[in-house]
Amino acid sequence: MPTHTVTVSQTDERTTGSRLVLDIWHPDCWTLEVTESAPGGLLGHGVYAIDGKATGRFTAYGRCVEDVATLVDAVEASPLTDEVWEADQHYATDVGTPDSENVTTGLVVEYELDNSINDALVSRGFLPDEPVRMTGGREYWSVVTHADRDAIAERLEAIREEKSASVRVESMRPMAEGLRGGVFPTDRLSERQREVFELARRKHYYTWPRKVSAAELAAELDISEATLLEHLRKAEAKLLDPDSA
Repeated sequence: MPTHTVTVSQTDERTTGSRLVLDIWHPDCWTLEVTESAPGGLLGHGVYAIDGKATGRFTAYGRCVEDVATLVDAVEASPLTDEVWEADQHYATDVGTPDSENVTTGLVVEYELDNSINDALVSRGFLPDEPVRMTGGREYWSVVTHADRDAIAERLEAIREEKSASVRVESMRPMAEGLRGGVFPTDRLSERQREVFELARRKHYYTWPRKVSAAELAAELDISEATLLEHLRKAEAKLLDPDSA
């Protein structure tokens, strides 16, 4: 799949590094399998190699208790998971789940280490910067790296080949103030706010003159224009005012 290119100077990359948002699909992945067919989504909080297995900490979320139960049942029934434990019910209260999907439960999942893409990313210098979002059969990774543009391209291609993966760069920004000092602290946004805001940026909604209308963005997301504008308003308030709700 084609990647989005962003103008970043070589000096900025060497001195500050880059923050990337990656849209990933790879085979034999239970998170992609279950989120493609079940309601709700998952947030990944870390994957660790224990006794030759991948053991990960996740938050399952949905619009209602029934949706979360359906999602957890799908995780447990997946032939790609070995063991599933439900953990505390409030693990994700300070993590950005979608505004309308705030029923959550914590999960610990054990599965085959070879089916995780985590080590392929981390071993090449792509360090997760916030929880991994898994929804609609895709994984969305926010990562930081101090590699330059050429090295980033080479390493992503190596990951694609090693894992037979689709890896699309949604955005790439220089980090101005250390590992969490990107252009905008988008980790404060809910998943839906982030989705709307990133789409607006990619489609040049914030350029002047605008290259896309709010109505066109809303149509792409299959929501009303009023709903889109409300998501943008809330996202902009959080990004521009660190003390806002």
